[in-house]
Amino acid sequence: MYLTQGLHRSLQRHPDKLALSHLGAGAAAPLRAHSFRQLVDAAGRQAAALVRHGVRAGDRVAMLAPNDDRLVLAVFACWWIGAVACPLNVRWSRVELHDALLDAEPALLLVDESLQAQTLSKEPPAPGVSTIGLDPFAAQAAELAPVPDSRTGGDALATLLYTGGTTGRSKGVMLTHTNFWASCMSRGAELNNAPDAVSLLVAPLFHVAGLSRMVGQTLVGGTCITMAQFRPDAVIAAIESQRITDTVMVPTMLHALLDEPGFTPQRVASLNRIAFGAAPMSPALLDRALAAWPQAEFFQAYGLTETAGAVCINLPENHRSAQARAAGKLNAVGRAGLGAEIIVADLEGRELPRGEVGEVLCRGAMVTAGYWRRPEVTAAAFVDGWFRTGDAGRMTEDGTLTIVDRLKDMIISGGENVYSAEVETALQAHALVAQAAVVGVPDDRWGEAVHACIVPKPGAADAQALQEALQAWCRERLAGYKCPRGYTVLEALPLSAAGKVLKNELRRNARKPAA
Repeated sequence: MYLTQGLHRSLQRHPDKLALSHLGAGAAAPLRAHSFRQLVDAAGRQAAALVRHGVRAGDRVAMLAPNDDRLVLAVFACWWIGAVACPLNVRWSRVELHDALLDAEPALLLVDESLQAQTLSKEPPAPGVSTIGLDPFAAQAAELAPVPDSRTGGDALATLLYTGGTTGRSKGVMLTHTNFWASCMSRGAELNNAPDAVSLLVAPLFHVAGLSRMVGQTLVGGTCITMAQFRPDAVIAAIESQRITDTVMVPTMLHALLDEPGFTPQRVASLNRIAFGAAPMSPALLDRALAAWPQAEFFQAYGLTETAGAVCINLPENHRSAQARAAGKLNAVGRAGLGAEIIVADLEGRELPRGEVGEVLCRGAMVTAGYWRRPEVTAAAFVDGWFRTGDAGRMTEDGTLTIVDRLKDMIISGGENVYSAEVETALQAHALVAQAAVVGVPDDRWGEAVHACIVPKPGAADAQALQEALQAWCRERLAGYKCPRGYTVLEALPLSAAGKVLKNELRRNARKPAA
């Protein structure tokens, strides 16, 4: 199991098929395109350039670039010689980048020229790190003869992916070739990954959702289209012009697409499979998306960076079927995928009776061996061989899992557990609410108080009237202790590069005294 295997298979089966292209801002036509023959040749040459720069098997190669064909080529070049690809978050500050580079100790940093000022101004990004732009690196590689593929795989480290650092300094998650293979095969067993699919890679490749989708698509010989950033108008144009059939999005992306003035179902009709995850999707938003893409399969994927992708899939039939909805499967994340084991457990790791809420634990070949140079953190993340996900969930008798909240986002108010996702679902069902996020804030009486951050729809009432309307709405649908005790009205929710709501930021702002 090695991650360049799909390239060799495709070279044998369809060498001149489009493997990879990159769209510019206009998305009308690719800036660059590569057949599988060209992709294999370029990977071998860039691998030779890595060797020329002193990179050896097991060395880390850091990469700072938005989604781009040059980034994909550099990742494959690393795997070609058994090096470790370490794509970094392009939205990080210089301090955050510095910390990650000190931690990873890469032999080389490849950087997109548009980001060089961020990393190279005044001083090197980290001591001893050699840096080169992606374009000069590609030019050097073009002058070299390709080196043979080492076909490194199995338990060899393939990537270091750094977590978001929302609870402290980012940690490097160690993912092997086997981890990615197991995750992709698990997904493919649930939903066939057709080799004629054209996948739009707009989810960042420095996050596991985007990188795992790229890996899965190339393993089966499909086509990948990269875009540097998510812009609703450009994504719609890309789907239309490139006949995109498959993509991965978070709910905030789907919301933005549906609200884009240029959106029409006809322009995006080629899209027949949409995976979503990373955050709960409100039933109202899902119904809008299902109506806009009546031909498409929608499925929710549940996984973590530490599982190299999805370990559960809520299948398409559970999203449109009235029977499945009546059975409560619409908001579930599905059942354990092939090769994955999942339980809901108490704090000591003992499996709980079905229906009770506890921490979701998982194990399988897709689960990380741990965190880079963090043995204590790694030890704390496992109990009796099970990985602690940090998610609170419940499981039905047939093994269907529902995530009720992140454990750190659960609010304990007056001794009662309040799951923020449940309150968010109630709020987002109101006609005046576009988006909602719920956090806990310190409260002298209750310990924590439920606080709602609301993005209203255009034309909604003023903040005071909106709060009064939502209070009445929640009292009809939620127990009193679950109803928000405070509200903040925002123009937009703060989001990470992966499209997740930054609840730490919401908590900080909710605690600030009113001006």
